[in-house]
Amino acid sequence: DFATPRAVLTGHDYEITCAAICAELGLVISGSKEGPCLIHSMNGDLLRTLEGPERLQGPKSCLRPKLIQASREGHCVIYYENGLFCVFSVNGRLQATMETDDKIR
Repeated sequence: DFATPRAVLTGHDYEITCAAICAELGLVISGSKEGPCLIHSMNGDLLRTLEGPERLQGPKSCLRPKLIQASREGHCVIYYENGLFCVFSVNGRLQATMETDDKIR
């Protein structure tokens, strides 16, 4: 038998650089090379767009997500290439930010 996809997730204009699945909440969170992170349902519905903080526009903008992790409590932590951590609720609200000079892997 051939495996078939459960859903096709759309919305990114560039290649996906990171993704996380939160099976407890039925969510898929993904980030692309040049764009915001998106939250989809497991059925493929686009639910939210996670935008970085507005204060970081320009060369230090929050555009390149590198790592994503979601919790069953409804929090999403995103680490961006520029050394910024952002915590979002699954409702798309930015809850906290923290900058670091350390290399995170």
